[in-house]
Amino acid sequence: MTLSHQLNKEVVTPLASGEIKTKYSFRCGFSGIQHKVKKMDPLELAGSYDRIAEQWARDMETSGYGLQMIERAVKFCSKKETALDVGCGSGGRVVNVLVTHGFRVKGIDISDKMLQQARRLHSGVDFIKANIMDWETEERFDLVVAWDSIFHLPLAAHDPVLKKLCSFLQPGGILVYTLGDDTGEHSGMMYGQTLGYSSVGIVENLKILAESRCQCRHLELDQFPQKHVSLIARRME
Repeated sequence: MTLSHQLNKEVVTPLASGEIKTKYSFRCGFSGIQHKVKKMDPLELAGSYDRIAEQWARDMETSGYGLQMIERAVKFCSKKETALDVGCGSGGRVVNVLVTHGFRVKGIDISDKMLQQARRLHSGVDFIKANIMDWETEERFDLVVAWDSIFHLPLAAHDPVLKKLCSFLQPGGILVYTLGDDTGEHSGMMYGQTLGYSSVGIVENLKILAESRCQCRHLELDQFPQKHVSLIARRME
C-alpha cells in the first residue's frame, strides 16, 4: 500500500480574451502497493516540500482539489471565527475558502519555502513554521483542517497528534482531515520527490476520535478505488 499522486491538467480558454490557461486538479490515494521506506524524517520532508514549493503553489492556484469536503466541514461549524490549517503548505485554495467564510486563520507548516509562498498569497494570515508533533498552543479553534498532511507522520505519531488536534477544538468544534484506508508506513512519488506516508487505518482513527470526545459526522472514500479517506468529526460539548 502506497500513496500515489496524480496531477490532472485541463485547458481552459476564457471567451473574452482568448487567452489559453491551464486549470489543475489533484488526486492522491493509497494504491495498495507496498514499498519499504527509511525512517520518516521531518527535516527530510521539509526539504522535499521546499524543493517543490514554487511549482506546487502555481499548480494549486486554480485547483478545486478537496474543497468540496472543506465546504462540507464548514457547514457543520456552529461558529465560524477561528480556524487552524495544519500542514497548510502554500495556502491558496483552502485558506481562501476559510477566509471567505469569515474565519480568522492560523496556518502551520514545516517547510520554509511553502510558508514563503503562503505569506505571499495571504498577507493577513498568521503562518508559523512548526512541526505538529511538537507544536502546542493555548488557543482553541472552531475548525481544524489537516488536509493531506498528517499522513506524512511516522506511524507512532498518529495517536498523539490526532488527540492533539481534537484537543485544539472548541466544544462543538469541527475537525476535517485525510487518512489512508490501510495500515503501515510507505513511500510515494510527487513532483520527483520521494515522500513517506503512513496510516493507522479507519477503525483505529475512529477509536482515537472517540477517546478524544470527538464524533465522526462524515466519512468518505473520496477517490475510490484508491484508498484515500476524508473524515469530518465534531468535538462533544
